[in-house]
Amino acid sequence: MQQKPRLLDEVRAVCRMRHLSLRTEQAYINWIKRYIVFHHKRHPSEMSEAEIRQFISHLAVEGGITASTQTVALSALLFLYRDVLKTELKYVANIERARKSKRLPTVFTREETKRIFANLEGSHWLIAGLLYGSGLRLMECLRLRVKDLDFSYGQITVHDGKGEKDRITMLPAKLKQPLRLHLQKIKALHEEDLRAGFGEVFLPYALAKKYPNAAKQWGWQYLFPSATRSRDPRSNVLRRHHFSDSAVQTAVKKAMQAARILKHGSCHTLRHSFATHLLEKGYDIRTVQELLGHKDVKTTMIYTHVLNCGGKGVMSPVDDM
Repeated sequence: MQQKPRLLDEVRAVCRMRHLSLRTEQAYINWIKRYIVFHHKRHPSEMSEAEIRQFISHLAVEGGITASTQTVALSALLFLYRDVLKTELKYVANIERARKSKRLPTVFTREETKRIFANLEGSHWLIAGLLYGSGLRLMECLRLRVKDLDFSYGQITVHDGKGEKDRITMLPAKLKQPLRLHLQKIKALHEEDLRAGFGEVFLPYALAKKYPNAAKQWGWQYLFPSATRSRDPRSNVLRRHHFSDSAVQTAVKKAMQAARILKHGSCHTLRHSFATHLLEKGYDIRTVQELLGHKDVKTTMIYTHVLNCGGKGVMSPVDDM
């Protein structure tokens, strides 16, 4: 008699069937575990909307989490019930919501950006160049494949961005030659991997089964491959993954320190700066919205705060003395 799979194994299986990223899978499993422990290890099938409401409200009131984190926790539980346990839930009402902070994005000035780039080199310089020059999110950049670059049209195709959307953004002219030199280096690395019996890269959405030879083809290789091979946590296959996001974050932080920039910035600040500087130059907000991949133009409009001189364009009375 075949044993029924454990709950978390079922969650993993459905996550992979739905093509959720490894990070999303890990986050969902973590929140499901916390939900079960919070209710004294009762099985989720014995609980319903009331227990979900109690747990999510607890996170806001006593857990001190942010609104976005609370949303992820709720999404994980809705995924558990609707997709794994196949239980149709009513709308989970009367949840105590975490207060959503109204922070404006940090933006580097053009001078600050130059100083940061002066303290970066190699792949870190190129990655930062694409974040600032193309408006990419960090993971979008690290997941780029060789075939996603189009030097002739000067564009980059971003596949499966936030919300599983594809979009096209610009390939900065200043980065074309450095990228061509970079491609020569990683092609030599790929050929070395092939000679050693490796050279296979991860392919999403079961493409490896549909196109058995694609995983070793040059076009599918990561634009920023890792310096070492590692085992895939899902398939246990030894292959070369993409660059570590934490390594890039650390490099940018060190560059900011070396540039003596005191702002609370990160890799994502380069994307904020991309949008703000384009709007400053007079580009249409709808165009910037498309380049960023925002679903709603209201999200893009937050960058217009920098365009208002001082306090919403109002001249201080002390300046009129």
